[in-house]
Amino acid sequence: MSENGNHSDYLQRAAMYDILAHNVKYSNPNLHMQYYLKHLKYMNKAILLRNTQQTRVDGKVRFLHTSPDAPDVDIYINGQMKVKHLPFKVASNYLPLKPGKHHIDIYPTGNSVDSVLNKKITIDPGKSYTLAIIDSVKKMRLLPYLTQPEVPPNESKIRFLHLSPDTGTLDIAVKDRDVVFPNITYKQATNYLGIMPMTVDLEVREAGTKQVVLPMPKAQFRPNETYTIVLIGLSKEDPATLQAMILKD
Repeated sequence: MSENGNHSDYLQRAAMYDILAHNVKYSNPNLHMQYYLKHLKYMNKAILLRNTQQTRVDGKVRFLHTSPDAPDVDIYINGQMKVKHLPFKVASNYLPLKPGKHHIDIYPTGNSVDSVLNKKITIDPGKSYTLAIIDSVKKMRLLPYLTQPEVPPNESKIRFLHLSPDTGTLDIAVKDRDVVFPNITYKQATNYLGIMPMTVDLEVREAGTKQVVLPMPKAQFRPNETYTIVLIGLSKEDPATLQAMILKD
């Protein structure tokens, strides 16, 4: 029998040798031991192959442009353009990435000479990330936020991400009612909160007060979906840019 095989092949061989070992356990102890060792051999092969395959599962990333004074950007991963013409207040589609380290270069759209940001990132197998471009051009950074799209059947899951650089600590509340996410500082992402699917009026408040920074009427959360609500723009320098984006994770 060939030594090469996939995970299923190894499990089948392990099961076969287990049966053979059982059948001769008392009649032929020496043969029983030979079969049992082969059973262990193929079980170990199956486990090793499964673990190896798991480490090769791609991760995925998307880019979110929240730098208020930055132009549209082109994004290169390991020297290859992967996102073209990403404007302020827009998230790219998810891109698959192999596990491991990757080099990110961000350029103003159409200018592949003068980058505005360079950063190395590490991707874990099977993980999803939102890579947020934050702050002004002069202080621009790229911050990774792990997304967790898994959600219990027929439920929703939400969290809040504060990326407005001139806005203080915030509460997220149901309109005229209780606070859902308290005391969120700039760059902070809350934990996810499981909710029943609904359409609800939310509001962004100054932390610890009833002062509304931004209303969020008719926020809709569908079953079997996970969401990140992102506050972007400037509340003081340019209030017209302030916006709460609802991203599907």
